[in-house]
Amino acid sequence: MSDVVRDLFDAIVSGDRDLVLSKVADALSDGLAPTLILDDGMIAAMAEVGDRFERGEFYIPEMLIASRAMQAGLATLKPHLIDANVESIGTVVAGTVRGDMHDIGKNLVVAMLKGAGFEIVDLGVDVAADDFIEAVRSRPVDLVALSAMLTTTMPQMERTIRALEAAGARDGLKVMVGGAPVSKAYAKQIGADGYAPDASRAVALARSLIE
Repeated sequence: MSDVVRDLFDAIVSGDRDLVLSKVADALSDGLAPTLILDDGMIAAMAEVGDRFERGEFYIPEMLIASRAMQAGLATLKPHLIDANVESIGTVVAGTVRGDMHDIGKNLVVAMLKGAGFEIVDLGVDVAADDFIEAVRSRPVDLVALSAMLTTTMPQMERTIRALEAAGARDGLKVMVGGAPVSKAYAKQIGADGYAPDASRAVALARSLIE
C-alpha cells in the first residue's frame, strides 16, 4: 500500500474529513487508479471500522464520524470511478418502515454499504410499502434493506415484503431486515432473506445475498 493510500485509510478510520479530501486529491494527483484508492483506501478503512466496532473498540459515534469522512472522499472520487467504468457491487434500496422515524441505525448501514462499494437508494424514514415498490420498479435493484426500531412497526416489514410479492417485484430480489427489536427468527418468520444485528455485519450479509 502506498503512503498516500495508507494516510487515506488512517484518515477515514480516525474520521478526519478534511484530511480524507486532501488524501483523495493527492492520490489522484499521483496518478493512482481510482479502483485502488477505493479498494485499498476506502473499503479497507470501513472494514477496519466495522471490525473495531465488533471488538468493542469503536461505538456508534466513531462509526458515524468515520462514515461521514468516507462519504466526503467518495463524493470526490466517484466521477473518476465513473470515467473508469467501475461498476458497483450491487444496488440496495434502504429505508425505515412506515410509522418509524428512527434513522441512526439505518444511516449506519447505508454508510457501511456505500463504503463497501454498493450503490444506495436511501428512501429515508416512515417509508410506505408502495414507496419501496416504486423504487424497485424504477431501476435495477438487487437488495431491499428494511429497518425498524419499534416493536409496533415491525409488522410493517412483513407488510412490505408481502406487498413486493403481490406486485410481482420480488422475483430475484433479496430482502434483509434489521433493527433493535428484530431477530433472526423474526426475519425467517416474515420471509426475509437475511437479518443483520448491526451495520458491520449488514455488509457481509448484503455481499452473501447478492453473490
